[in-house]
Parts: sequence; structure tokens; C-alpha cells
Amino acid sequence: SAILLTRQKLKELELERSQAHRGGYIAIKEEKTPELILLSSGSELSLAVEAANALRGEIDIRVVSMLSMERFDIQEESYKNTVLPDNVRKRFAVEAASSLSWFKYIGLDGEYLCIDRYGTSGPGAELFELYGFTLENLIEKIKRYMTNES
Repeated sequence: SAILLTRQKLKELELERSQAHRGGYIAIKEEKTPELILLSSGSELSLAVEAANALRGEIDIRVVSMLSMERFDIQEESYKNTVLPDNVRKRFAVEAASSLSWFKYIGLDGEYLCIDRYGTSGPGAELFELYGFTLENLIEKIKRYMTNES
């Protein structure tokens, strides 16, 4: 059991969470064939879901919620390949923390919106704006990445 708390006001997401115990799971399934896997965890998951919904019809996006990388890593290969299929090399991580831990999932072809510095303090909404964690910025970055202009 766990009690997870935040100081932020977060949107409540209606997601299928039956595989959450595996550490990572498909939060939003693509419509046909995934062109992009958008990975996130924590409070940034709602931003990833919003971006995927906003780009529906333009880019077929799978959103993966990565609750625990350590837990996900010990799952059987067949499960990990179901969530992160090898044939989908376009991968984008969204995390209001360091990008370092995401590279094993996004690979050499991947992109990210992360914060690779430390020490800024202030209200969460202001910091998200400062560091580009807005729907508009994420959509722009995804579009640039998908057209190889990142």
C-alpha cells in the first residue's frame, strides 16, 4: 500500500490502470499503429495525455505511464515489448526532473522535455511555465520532433 500526495492541483485522469503494478503501462492506446510513444510519470502524465488528445488525427500516439522504472525493468521481456515495442523508435519523455533516467527507454532517436538543472523554487504553475511544461510548448516540440526538426 502507498499514500501518494502532491502539493499541486492535478487533473483526475480516467485511465485503465490494471497493469500499474508492473511499474509502466499503456495509459492511452493509439488508434491504429503508434507513430510515437509519449512516456511520462507523476504530475506530467496529465500533460502527456492532453497533448496526445490534442494531436489525435495528426499523430497516432501511445501514452505510457512510467510509475516505477525499477519495477518495469524487472517485468518479463514480452510485457515490456508490449508496452514499448522495438519497432516504434519515435519516443518522447516528459518529466519535470532530470532526463538521465529516460534514455534507456527513448534511445538514441528519442527526445524529451525535462529539467536538467536544479535550484529554482516558486509556485508549481509558474515553474512549469518557466520550463516550458505547457500544452502549447509540448505540442510544438512533438511536432518538430516528428518532422525531424528538433
